[in-house]
Amino acid sequence: MICSISGEVPEEPVVSKSSGLLFEKRLIERHISDFGKCPVTGETLTLDDLVPIKTGKVVKPRPVQAASIPGMLGMFQNEWDALVLSAFASEQQLHTTRQELSHCLYQHDSACRVIARLKKELDEARTMLAHLERQAPMPASTAVAASSSALSNGKRAAEDDELGPDGKKIRQGISSAIITELTDCNAALSQQRKKRQVPPTLAPLDAIERYTQLSSYPLHKTNKAGILSIDVHQSKDIIVTGGIDTNAVVFNRSTGENISTLSGHSKKVTSVKFVGDGQMVVSGSADKTVRVWQQSENGEYGCKHVLKDHTAEVQAVTVHATNNYFVTASLDSSWCFYDLSSGTCLAQVEDTSESQGYTSAAFHPDGLILGTGTSGSVVKIWDVKSQANVARFDGHVGAVNAISFSENGYFLATAAQDGVKLWDLRKLRNFRTFSPYDENTPTQSVEFDHSGSYLAIGGSDIRVYQVASVKAEWNCIKTLPDLSGTGKINSVRFGPDAKYLAVGSMDRNLRLFGLPGEDGDMES
Repeated sequence: MICSISGEVPEEPVVSKSSGLLFEKRLIERHISDFGKCPVTGETLTLDDLVPIKTGKVVKPRPVQAASIPGMLGMFQNEWDALVLSAFASEQQLHTTRQELSHCLYQHDSACRVIARLKKELDEARTMLAHLERQAPMPASTAVAASSSALSNGKRAAEDDELGPDGKKIRQGISSAIITELTDCNAALSQQRKKRQVPPTLAPLDAIERYTQLSSYPLHKTNKAGILSIDVHQSKDIIVTGGIDTNAVVFNRSTGENISTLSGHSKKVTSVKFVGDGQMVVSGSADKTVRVWQQSENGEYGCKHVLKDHTAEVQAVTVHATNNYFVTASLDSSWCFYDLSSGTCLAQVEDTSESQGYTSAAFHPDGLILGTGTSGSVVKIWDVKSQANVARFDGHVGAVNAISFSENGYFLATAAQDGVKLWDLRKLRNFRTFSPYDENTPTQSVEFDHSGSYLAIGGSDIRVYQVASVKAEWNCIKTLPDLSGTGKINSVRFGPDAKYLAVGSMDRNLRLFGLPGEDGDMES
């Protein structure tokens, strides 16, 4: 029995009463609903004219290929050939994709090289332009206009400095009035220090032993992660951070809010410091400039001075205790002494004995001594009044990344590739060395707390030591892990009364470590 429409054996056969033809039920019913007549004879046909036929269940015969072993083998061979062809096409597509990816990576590498070359040419052009501007004579009218307006759009106006016989700018020097001011400040601070006692609010030893991470704040950009420098204002409890993303961020720890983002540098910010009551910030950058930021009435910080006296990366800034002067240290082997209010470089001191750049700097608590660390593993002590090098400490391996004076003024801590060295400033000798990490892990940060009771160092983790005397042992009382996962702690600073530690590493987050439940403890 064959269906007159499909030519196949029907599953539900029906017969037309009028013509006697056999149909598949579902096919003839659809044809009748569409046309109302027989598809073969053309006569009028209704559903009532169809008579169903009851038959046994039809079993479709196997295909010829599956009816014998050779046929099945042939069928399997065809399927295998199709699978192999599909795999070959996938391999060809993968090869083509790899070639396209390799071409894109080559183009990206070429573009990076072109960008680097263009940046180098731009820097050279800027250097030549600055050199020509210094050599070109300035018209009288222009000179009068420049002198009448020292500031323009928050930047210090270009100065027509006189050049000495060696082609370098002639600085006006540190005047006797400034030296008197520094000396008076030194006498006052020394007298106060003799009477000062450890504050009762200082975090006790057992509290520091229980420190853990309290919070983490993503203050900087993700694409250029890394916090290189931190400073904490002890009375206001605000924090400023300097990042690889070219920004500095002022942050209120108590509220957990970002007060202001200081944008203006073109390269990473290597050092940041608060001045006085925290309304001013000084920042140094790898773009060879120093910026002085002033807080406005709305709380935002605007750029007051842009200082361009260095010819290489500025690695450190440190503020004098008078809060009227500050020093910058650079890889150009010089340090500059500035007047804060005017942004004038009063003295630029170069050490011609060695071609080593400065990588760190800090004022002694009394303000008449300046300590600097060099890229050549040397620590130098300077007399600020005479700008003379009065002491030199050798013994480190690698660049001196950080230095810190103790609050009593007796000790100096320096950090380098080989760890931390402690120096007795009264006898000018090294009396203790910490080597907490392996030879491939430099110590990036070292810091005494404000009371001089604790010392924190940062490398692949954070370690806190209890400050003792020259002969007594300095015990490590707490080791905190690097929770950034980068293995590099760049900066560690104590909060007020050592109640917390502010830590910056090679990710974008500022991390605070302290005792859970203390005042100001907040969750991230």
